[in-house]
Amino acid sequence: MNPLRFISGRLKQWKADSERRRVRESAPAQVDEIPAAGWPRSRTDPTAFYLECCQYFDRNLPAELRQHRHYFTQKKRGFGEDAFHTMWFLLFREFRPASFLEIGVYRGQTLSLAALLSRQFQCPALIQGISPFCTAGDAVSRYRSGIDYLEDTLQNFAHFSLPRPSLLKAYSTDDEAVKLIASRAWNMIYIDGNHDYECVRKDWETCAGALAPGGLIVLDDSGLNTGFRPPAFATAGHPGPSRLASEITGPFSEILQVGHNRVFQKRVA
Repeated sequence: MNPLRFISGRLKQWKADSERRRVRESAPAQVDEIPAAGWPRSRTDPTAFYLECCQYFDRNLPAELRQHRHYFTQKKRGFGEDAFHTMWFLLFREFRPASFLEIGVYRGQTLSLAALLSRQFQCPALIQGISPFCTAGDAVSRYRSGIDYLEDTLQNFAHFSLPRPSLLKAYSTDDEAVKLIASRAWNMIYIDGNHDYECVRKDWETCAGALAPGGLIVLDDSGLNTGFRPPAFATAGHPGPSRLASEITGPFSEILQVGHNRVFQKRVA
């Protein structure tokens, strides 16, 4: 291990933890609600809105959901940021999707959160994941070896007493995966697979065609070309998804941004 890189990493983590603690401690005892009517602020002032989502996580989010996030931060079971749990809570509370698809499952943090929110809001949903469940990365991502990612995801669902999800072990561009995506009209889709531009564009095109009118696509790591200025404990995303997000037109409107996650809704004809 490179000593300088190790020290630099530790300092970076210390700075991130310190800034996150400052945001947590500065939150009032009860943070204001974040109704859908207030979501346009997420695009006009995305940094302030993101910090509000962090404080909402700290003060308002149900304990079960905070515990879920804590579980996945332990032993580095998952990536993401606290504010994203707030985002998914807001989306499920508002839309109560009957079907949820995730492209790129990793170890099941977001997929199991969708199942947990489905249970909490009593809106039974088909929970479907498509992922290679292996160490295959891309230009910006590397993953740990020595993990059975498929079995690990199932164990993480079992840890929260959640029903076994529907999982397809495949790349999202494989014929089998494309056919599965096209097999129904989805209410909510999370694109968090390969971050290279050509791959994420193919994912978008496939998923956009299969999304139900009024449905949502959440595009991960796509905030580089926005006004979001991430604090030390957050990131603005990657070039591929951010470029794709800037090209989205047609029947889609962006309705929400939480950090590097951007939410697009398919208009009803």
